[in-house]
Amino acid sequence: MRAGRQGGCGADSRQFTELIVPVPLSRPLTPRVDQPRTHPREHPLIELQHYGEEHPEGFRDLLLDVHADAYRDRLDDPFVQRFPWFVDHWTKLPGFSCVVGYDSEGEPVGYAYGAPLAECFEWWRGHLEPAPQASSTYAVSEIMVRPRWRGQGLSDRLHCALLGQRGEDLAVLLVDTEHLKVRALYESWGYRKVGEQRSFKEAPLFAVMVRALREATGRQHLRRSA
Repeated sequence: MRAGRQGGCGADSRQFTELIVPVPLSRPLTPRVDQPRTHPREHPLIELQHYGEEHPEGFRDLLLDVHADAYRDRLDDPFVQRFPWFVDHWTKLPGFSCVVGYDSEGEPVGYAYGAPLAECFEWWRGHLEPAPQASSTYAVSEIMVRPRWRGQGLSDRLHCALLGQRGEDLAVLLVDTEHLKVRALYESWGYRKVGEQRSFKEAPLFAVMVRALREATGRQHLRRSA
């Protein structure tokens, strides 16, 4: 998940062969409290709380606790065990932002977070040649929902809230190439696979997925890598 320099900035975009059209966010950023999608189980309203570079006390533990629940059947996986490092890395990045969902008792049910990538250091660049002129990028690092709250559309709501007021041209994320259902979900949100990468030895092989956040960017052509 480390960012790396992947080519020059400001390249002409006319050579792109595939169009990525931005998909409108399915819900506005406000109100902060709304009704989850219909689900056979009864459940309370979910409040979406936004956080930035300044975190309240216990914020790190909150992220780790939700992750431990979400990956409780994979806690012996070396890659999963590296998550505290990723939390410390991402929460210190300039422009870090996070949306946490809470139930009516104040229990966190999931979250999404990320940060803008430094100009010319966007790690998707090696998969698009040349890069689009409008290329400022927000990297979505994590979208995570605790098991008992899955299947209710919460990942969609968290993702929408995280990107709802972003000013960047593009959003990028990584997904395990073996998780085909998750990739299909991200494609339904407007992402397109542009390549694959393995960030380090313990990491799975990831699909690099990019989507436009603004209409002007969506009119540019992006080439999908094989």
